[in-house]
Amino acid sequence: MDISESIIQTRHRLEVSDVFYGHGTDNSADEALWLVQAAFAAVSPGTEITADAPVSVEFQTQLDDYLNLRIEQHTPVAYITGEAWFCDLAFKVSPAVLVPRSPIAELIREDFQPWVVLEPGSSILDLCTGSACIACAIAVYLPDCTVEAADISAEALQLARENRTQHNLSERLKIIQSDLFSALKGKKYQLIVSNPPYVSNAEYADLPAEYLQEPKLGLTSGVDGLDLVVQMLAEAADHLNTDGVLICEVGASQAALESVFPQLPFLWLEFARGGEGVFILQRDQLVAAKQDIMQEQNKRHRNTLNRQVD
Repeated sequence: MDISESIIQTRHRLEVSDVFYGHGTDNSADEALWLVQAAFAAVSPGTEITADAPVSVEFQTQLDDYLNLRIEQHTPVAYITGEAWFCDLAFKVSPAVLVPRSPIAELIREDFQPWVVLEPGSSILDLCTGSACIACAIAVYLPDCTVEAADISAEALQLARENRTQHNLSERLKIIQSDLFSALKGKKYQLIVSNPPYVSNAEYADLPAEYLQEPKLGLTSGVDGLDLVVQMLAEAADHLNTDGVLICEVGASQAALESVFPQLPFLWLEFARGGEGVFILQRDQLVAAKQDIMQEQNKRHRNTLNRQVD
């Protein structure tokens, strides 16, 4: 058997299994190719893979190990290979971070036009950065802007630093450990971008097994998944320039967020490459809704305290 036949066989094994796609791929063909390439690289580092290369015993053993992780344990391919792609850039990933897949990539490729005016020197914050894929991509696509990335997880930030180094951004991307804005006092930005945790408890309970291997800290936040988003809305205006903009992803929790804040003029974006639940708010819109947002935040705080007492 050669490599091309191995890819076909691997694809078949994936197709007859109950794996779920959604972590960088949506089909068995792509996942089969990634797994075969990763297995070949593991046993033959530095050797160029070709379709007619013969399959060795060592290769097959490695590939079987990978397929066991993928099929039996439902490990996302990105965690098996240690790599994922975002905005046409490769990033190191591990179970310490979510696998990159945000539709915000489409906005980055378009320099956030026409939604944000970004002049040379404009400051941008990627909040809840995880692997820093969004922050790194922004720094690559918008080289004249200054970029900062913040996250609460020390494990995630270690990986973020590795990705910053991998893309030669050490001089242009600042990485900060922060619980939302807590370590960013006094800082203001023209654009704040965030893909925060937003999955509700009910949605989390129904997720395919692959998603349960990702850090829960990066997926859920409160019963409806919106506790962190509400806090962000309450504090973002203090960290935006006068004409600054907040862009935030809440995915399938869009309807829940609109129900919580029916008075907020969310602008929901549409994406040519798929994706949902990404909104834009201007600083002045956040300021105008400040009282309502604070009331909701205080209510959630009381509910959290009551649950802890119970």
